[in-house]
Formats: sequence, C-alpha cells, structure tokens
Amino acid sequence: MRIGLDATPLLGQRSGVGRYVDGLVDGLAGMPDGPETLLTLFSLRGQVPLPPTEQIHPAPRRLPARLLRQAWARSSWPPAEMLTGRVDVFHGTNFMVPPTQRAAGVLTVHDLAYLRFPDTVTGDAVHYRSLVPRALDRGVHVIAVTQAMADEITDTYRLSPERVSVAHHGVDPSWGSARAPDVHLRDRLGLPDRYLVFAGNLEPRKNLGVLVRAHHAARCQSSSVPPLVLIGPAGWGDRWQGDPPDARDVLLPGYLAEADLQAVVAGATALCMPSTYEGFGLPVVEAMATGVPVIASDIPAHREVGGDQFLRIDAHDTDAWAHALLHPELSPGTATSRRERASTFTWSASAADHVNAYVTAVRAHRS
Repeated sequence: MRIGLDATPLLGQRSGVGRYVDGLVDGLAGMPDGPETLLTLFSLRGQVPLPPTEQIHPAPRRLPARLLRQAWARSSWPPAEMLTGRVDVFHGTNFMVPPTQRAAGVLTVHDLAYLRFPDTVTGDAVHYRSLVPRALDRGVHVIAVTQAMADEITDTYRLSPERVSVAHHGVDPSWGSARAPDVHLRDRLGLPDRYLVFAGNLEPRKNLGVLVRAHHAARCQSSSVPPLVLIGPAGWGDRWQGDPPDARDVLLPGYLAEADLQAVVAGATALCMPSTYEGFGLPVVEAMATGVPVIASDIPAHREVGGDQFLRIDAHDTDAWAHALLHPELSPGTATSRRERASTFTWSASAADHVNAYVTAVRAHRS
C-alpha cells in the first residue's frame, strides 16, 4: 500500500498535532511490512528529518498551504496526487484532506473545538467548520483519537460508525526513562525543588484561570503547596479568564524542547490538567509514563486515557482543585501502576490502527 501523508505539522515548534504526526511516522517506519509513505508538506519552507527506513520518503512536489486552500475552496483541483504521484490513500493529519483523483481519503479529526468552543479557536481552525464537512461529503474515512471523540463525531455529523476508526496516540518510550531536571536545567528555568506542572498551549480551553485561582487559594492556606509551572507557548485568547498569575507563585518558561519538557514533568510533584475539553489529553499519559501523580479534569477523553490512575476533578470547581493541590497524594495508584497504564499506549499500536483504517478506507472507496 502506498500512502500520502500530510507532514506539515512537523514544521516549526511541535504542539499536540505535530507530536502526533511525529509519533505516527515513527510507528509506520517501525512496521516490518508497513506501507510506503510519502510525507507531503503544504509549504515551500522547511525540511522534515526522515526516519532511517526505506519505506518513508518525501513527496516529490510541494505547494504553499495558502494557495492550495484557496484553490480547494473553489474546486477539486489540484488533486493530492499532483503532489505525491500515485497513492492508494491520502491521509490528512490535521483536519484537512485535499481532494483526490483516485486515492481514498482519510482524515484525522482531533476534536470538535471549532464547533463546541468557536470563540476559543483562531487561525486555520476557523476554517475547519467548512473544511471538515466538505471532506465528509467526499466520503472520506475518519480517524478519531479516542472512542469518546469517535462517538462525538458520529453524533455531530450523523455518520455511520463504519466510517470512523479509533487510533489512540502513543507515548514515546523516552518518557519512561525521563529523570528530574539536573541542576543546570533547574538554574536555567528557575525551578524550585518542588513544583506542580501543567503542559500544553496556554489558551482558553485549558481552563488555566481555574487552576491559577485554585493554586493561589491553596497557597494562602498552606505554605507547603509548591509553585506552579505552566509549560507551553502563549497560545491565544483570554488564557487566564481573569487576572494574570502572580509571578511569585507561577512560572512561565514557555515552549520547551522535548528533552527539557520530559525532565520538568518527571520532576514534578504532580501534573495538573484542568482542561474543559480535549480530544485525547496526551500530557496525562506522558506524565503517567514518568510515574508522576496526575490531577485532571473529569472529562471523557481524560477518563478514557487515564482510567483509574488519576485524580478526577470537576473542571469548573475551583474549591475542589484547591483541595487537590493541597493533597496531591490523593491521586490514585502508584508510580508503577501509572507507568503500566501509560505502557498500553504505543506508537506501534497506533500505527497498526492507522493502517487498518487505511485498508478500510480503500475497500469502501473501491466498493
């Protein structure tokens, strides 16, 4: 099987979607009889490092995303095959899949925030309201990152369940060997000996206002509550939903390289994820891979990926969050059980689920 895959999210700083594509490509590269995969970039800038395998190649041609988006908004030209050559499947990894000539289309829909929380999305996400239905009208097969997301997609777009496959994200094995930050990283980031951590884009759906207010309340009750470290790029919108955090209580190191991110999470007293909405919630599983306790909002995605290995808190209950920050030891499980839970999420398993989805898409397309 020959696959065209949108690798554009690998360019620049890698947020959740970029890390998903990176893990998927590694998983596909590690399959002994995996599909030949052509990495397509909707950009004229940048290069993507290729894994050391013969079955992963760059696509032969590239065009800028803005030009392609304008063309695809008006017509079905140019087809994806103009960039890739002949492929059996073209996989749109980030809410958009181009029209094809003969190939089956597969589309990853990470979440429906563009419908559920339209005021919190910006940039390209504004166009998902039209791009996703247009792809569905062409009969593409959908990949959802959780069963919770699959159910939401089928209900929202009235799709038959056969058109939606579930492929969980994986956790890079390096998370399992991550260690707390050394003295040089602590000095560079200004990290205290003990701290709580959040990881992700600093944007409205992450519900950071509740976390910051709860943390302030907890610190007022007890000086034993450690500072809060919010890791991630600045994001967009009203990220604090109120007053910004006190710099004496909250550290903002910004975007961190993967190795530094792993170290900071591994050294935390607990990971705190108060999101009001997630498609998957990768930081929850990554933190579990280090053995760190997890305190997270009680939402469908977190329940699916975290199982019984995290402390569930109502996303909007500031008092409950403050109590949890005062008592992170209430997080269920042990370091060993959390690592065992995380070990069930691998990119090799995810890649196999993707290939099954590709096969399903081709069969439906040819029937």
